[in-house]
Amino acid sequence: MSITAVKAAEKIEELIAYANDNLYLKTEDNILIRNGLLAALDLKEPSSASVSKYGDLQSDILNPLLDYAEESGLIGGTETERILHETRIMGILAPLPSFITERFDQIALKEGVAKATDFLNDYSVKSNYIRSADIEKNLQWETAGKFGKIIVTINCGKPEKDPKDIERAKNTPRGAYPKCPLCKDNVGFSGDFGRAARQTLRTVPILLNNENWQLQFSPYVYYQKHCIALSDEHKPMKVDRSAFIKMFDFVDLFRHFFIGSNAALPIVGGSILAHDHFQGGDKVLPMFDADDRRTFKNVKFRTVSLSVVDWYNSVIRLKSKSREDLINHADHILCKWSGYRDENSEIIPYTGETPHNAVTPVARLEDDGTYILDMILRNNRTNGDFPFGIFHPPAELHNIKKEGIGIIEVMGLFILPGRLYGESHEIAAYLSGEKPLIIEDLFRETHPLHKHAHALLQLANDNGLNMERVAAERAVTEYINSVCEKILECTAVFKNTERGQAAFDKFIETVI
Repeated sequence: MSITAVKAAEKIEELIAYANDNLYLKTEDNILIRNGLLAALDLKEPSSASVSKYGDLQSDILNPLLDYAEESGLIGGTETERILHETRIMGILAPLPSFITERFDQIALKEGVAKATDFLNDYSVKSNYIRSADIEKNLQWETAGKFGKIIVTINCGKPEKDPKDIERAKNTPRGAYPKCPLCKDNVGFSGDFGRAARQTLRTVPILLNNENWQLQFSPYVYYQKHCIALSDEHKPMKVDRSAFIKMFDFVDLFRHFFIGSNAALPIVGGSILAHDHFQGGDKVLPMFDADDRRTFKNVKFRTVSLSVVDWYNSVIRLKSKSREDLINHADHILCKWSGYRDENSEIIPYTGETPHNAVTPVARLEDDGTYILDMILRNNRTNGDFPFGIFHPPAELHNIKKEGIGIIEVMGLFILPGRLYGESHEIAAYLSGEKPLIIEDLFRETHPLHKHAHALLQLANDNGLNMERVAAERAVTEYINSVCEKILECTAVFKNTERGQAAFDKFIETVI
C-alpha cells in the first residue's frame, strides 16, 4: 500500500500509544522516543493528530511504517530488510534490560516466579521479539502413535530467505561479535543479512550451580512458554554431573517448567553446540505422558526408582524425593553409558578418541516434591550403510526431515520445514487426479516433488490417483505422521523389539 509521510507520522503516534499501554513507556519519555522513531523513518516532523486508539501492532501499525520505509527508499523490499528495520523500530520502544530484571524480581518476590515468567513472556510477545503474527502461520496437529501422541508442526512462520538476502549475507563481512546467537551480547544487537536483529531481546540473570546464566524466551515458540537458559560464558555444551545440578537448580527455581539439554554431540545434538544452554517451558510435551514400560529394583540407589519408559526411543526415567541421590544415580548412568559397548546393537562408544555415546536429559519437579529425570540414550556413530547416522533417519525419510533429531523431536514434537506445506498440497493434487502423474518427469531432479518421488508412487499405489481431495490431503497427512513415528524409532539405540529390549535390560543391570 502507498503511505504518505503524514500518515507514517500518525502511525508513529499510534506506536507510542501502544508502547504507553503495553511496553511500560512513561508519557514523560514520549518526546525522546518520538524523535528516535522519526529519525529511524527519516521523517522531518511529527504528526499533530491526537491518537486515542490504535489497531493491531503488526498489521495496522508496523506494516504501514515498513511500507513507507520501503517506498521512500530507506530499505529494500526483501523480508529480511523489513524484519531488520521493524526490530530497530521496536528496539527504540523496548524498556532497558535493568527495568525488565527489576520488574521480574519484584513480581517473583510478591507474586511468585510463575507470574514473573509470565511477565517476561508477555513482554517478549508485546515487543514483537516473539513475532506472533508469523508463529500463527504455523500448522500443527496431533496424531496417536503406537507409543503415544506425537505433535507435528510445519514451520510456515519462518520466512524463506530471498536470494538477494542470501547473496548479501554471503558478501557481508562476518564479525566475531557476538560469538554465537546465544551469547548474552545479543541483547540489543542490530543484526545483519546473516544474523537476526535482537534489539528487543531481554534476558534475566539466574544462578545455576553457582554460575551466572540468563533466562530468555525463544522467539520461535515451538511449544508453550518455550524458554532458553544460557550460560553467561561462551563455552561448549557439556552434559555431565554439573549439568544435572544446573538442571535441578533450574526446576527448584521454576517448578512450573521442565528443563532439558540436547546431547552434546553432532547429529544427535542441537544446532548450537558451541554455547552451553538448556531448553525448557511448560510441561506439555508428549513424552511426559508416557507410562513406565518396566520398573527395576534399585540396589545401588535405594531412594531412586528406575524405569524404562514406554516410548519410541530408549528412555530411562529416574524418580526420587532426594535430589542428591537422583543426581548421583544419573551421573553413574552417564558414566556407564559413555563407555558402554554392545556391538550386536551397533553401540560402539568410541572411534579412536571420538566419543559416540551421549544422553539427552530432561528434568522436572512434581508438586509433591518428586524430582524426575528422563535420560534419553543417544549414539551418533555412522558407517557405510548409514552415513547420516546409524540412529538417525535414513535417506529415504529425508524428504520429510533431514536435520538432526534433537531434544524437542525426541520428546515427541516434530518441527518440519515450511516447504512441506506447499509440497504436501502438490502431492495431494496428484493423488486426486487434479494433476497428471508422469513418472519419468517425477524422477528428474528439476521436478519440484523430486525428493518425494518414491513416497508419491507408494501413496499412488496404495490409494490410486482418483481420490477425493479431502481424502488425498488426509492420506498425505497420515504419511507424514508415519514418517515422524519412524524417525523417532530410528533414534532408539535399543530397538522396540524383544531382542532390543533384552539388550536394554542388559545395560540397565549395569547401573542398578
